[in-house]
Amino acid sequence: MKYRVPENVKQKTAALASAAPEMPWQPPDSNTIPNTPAGNQVRYGRDLIARTSWYLGPKGTVAHISNGMNCQNCHLAAGTKPWGNNYSAVASTYPKYRDRSGSVESIEKRVNDCLERSLNGNALDSNSREMQAIVAYMHWLGTGVAKGKKPLGSGINSLKNLNRPADPGKGKIVFIEKCQLCHGANGAGVRDTATGVGYVFPPLWGPDSYNIGAGLFRLSRMAGYVKDNMPFGVSYGKSQLTDEQAWDVAAFINSQPHPHKDLSKDWPQKNSKPIDYPFGPYADSFSVQQHKYGPYDPIAWAAKKK
Repeated sequence: MKYRVPENVKQKTAALASAAPEMPWQPPDSNTIPNTPAGNQVRYGRDLIARTSWYLGPKGTVAHISNGMNCQNCHLAAGTKPWGNNYSAVASTYPKYRDRSGSVESIEKRVNDCLERSLNGNALDSNSREMQAIVAYMHWLGTGVAKGKKPLGSGINSLKNLNRPADPGKGKIVFIEKCQLCHGANGAGVRDTATGVGYVFPPLWGPDSYNIGAGLFRLSRMAGYVKDNMPFGVSYGKSQLTDEQAWDVAAFINSQPHPHKDLSKDWPQKNSKPIDYPFGPYADSFSVQQHKYGPYDPIAWAAKKK
């Protein structure tokens, strides 16, 4: 006779399963990458993310199309750190429509956005060996993530809005206390003198940093990023900064000079712009200053009333 699980046991088991906390995404084990041509492509993609400057920087061995930073300067641990701007949901959510461009974007388009904005450089040919390797790596990282899903710990955490504008003056104090040691008093980073290529710690502003079109030039993105990842070595739930300190230091960093980019084609629908997008025109009457530094709740409330 086949054993039948009593109904009350089924219900208790289901209840326990639903009550179990969701675990943050963890990348697949790199030791599982096969020793095949496809596996070699994934490994090359990972190396391109970790050592972008070696291949694509001002002294790049493949091309000279970026500013000397590495992709993993913003996407920590080659895009594998939970809440470290990782790539866990790239393969599962792309292609997708993005308001910033007003179009459906492929993974290749998204990668080139980062090259042109965060690395203040030029696009890769979508059919190039390098682009194909980067895309293969992102697909490998998405192993086991269901199509359309974003696992816990993907991307960057969103902080609660402040009830005041973020304060660059207060942020400067945080920068001196927590960031200056690695990134330098002038925010120019520390170059990798051992190889003569790229940076040990990246510049946060100045000509070799991300330009004004980068995602981290939005305050909410930078604040969430630094809260869970900076100073280097901290992680989600083990922060050294308060939310207010994260917002303020983000305001200080993004108040410093950054390279320019033509943003005239960004956000073709004004009413789809994020509330912290620091460039008009807007679909509301709030100032550029408030869109850049906040407070953001009044902007969000006004948008909901429409």
